[in-house]
Amino acid sequence: MTLFAWQTLRWLLARLPSRDALYTNMYQIGVLSLPVVALTGTFIGMVLAVQSYSQFRAFGLETQLGGVINRTMFRELGPVLAATMLAGRVGSAMAAELGTMRVTEQIDALSSMGANPIHFLVVPRFLSCLLLIPSLTIMAVFMGVVGGAAYCVFLLNIDVHHYSANSKLYVENWDLLYGVIKSVFFGATIGLVSCYRGFHCKAGAEGVGQAATSAFVQSFVVIIVLDLFLSIMLDNVYSYLWPTSPMLLNG
Repeated sequence: MTLFAWQTLRWLLARLPSRDALYTNMYQIGVLSLPVVALTGTFIGMVLAVQSYSQFRAFGLETQLGGVINRTMFRELGPVLAATMLAGRVGSAMAAELGTMRVTEQIDALSSMGANPIHFLVVPRFLSCLLLIPSLTIMAVFMGVVGGAAYCVFLLNIDVHHYSANSKLYVENWDLLYGVIKSVFFGATIGLVSCYRGFHCKAGAEGVGQAATSAFVQSFVVIIVLDLFLSIMLDNVYSYLWPTSPMLLNG
C-alpha cells in the first residue's frame, strides 16, 4: 500500500493526467455525488435538531441549538458524511471498475502497450477525489445548516432572531476550514484505498465483489481513525493560535 501510494504521488508530480480523463472522473465523482450528499446533509441537520431539542429545552436553552447544530455540521458530520457517501458511491465503483480491468487483463494490456497503469488509471481518480471532496463537504455542511434551521424555526417554533444570533456567535471561519482540511485527507484515503483494492483484485466475479466491499469498509475505518487524530491535531493548533475564544454555551 505504501509503494502504491508513493507511485501515485510520484506520477502525480511528474506528469498530470489528460484533461479528458480528469474531467470524466471529476464529473463521475463530484457532480453525480451532489444530489445524494445534499439530500443526506439536509436530513442529518434535521435529525440533529430533533435529537437535541428535548435536552436543550429542559435547561431552557432552545435558542442555543443553532450553535450546536452548525458547529457539529462544520467540524464533524459534514466532512465525515461527505466522505462516507463518496466511499460508498464512488470508492466501491472505482474498486469494481479497476478490479474488472485486472480480471480481464486490461491493466496488463496497458502495460504491454507502454502506458503506465498508475498514471493512466489511478492518478485521474485520486486527483478527482482530492479536489472535489472539499466542495462536497461544503455542500453537506450548507444543507445540514439549512435543514436544521428550517426544522427549528418552522416546526419547533424557536425564535429566528436568537437562533441566528447564537449560530453566528459560536461558529467561526476556522470551523469551516477545520472540516475542509479533514475532507482533503479523507478524499486522498478514498482514492488510494479504492484504487489499491481494485488493482490487487482476486480473480473472478467474487474477487471483484470482495474488492468493492473491502474498498468501502477499509476506507470508512481509516476515515474514522483519521478523524480522531485530525481532530486532536486541529484542536491543538487552534488552542495555540487563539488561546482565548468563545466557548459553546457560555454566557
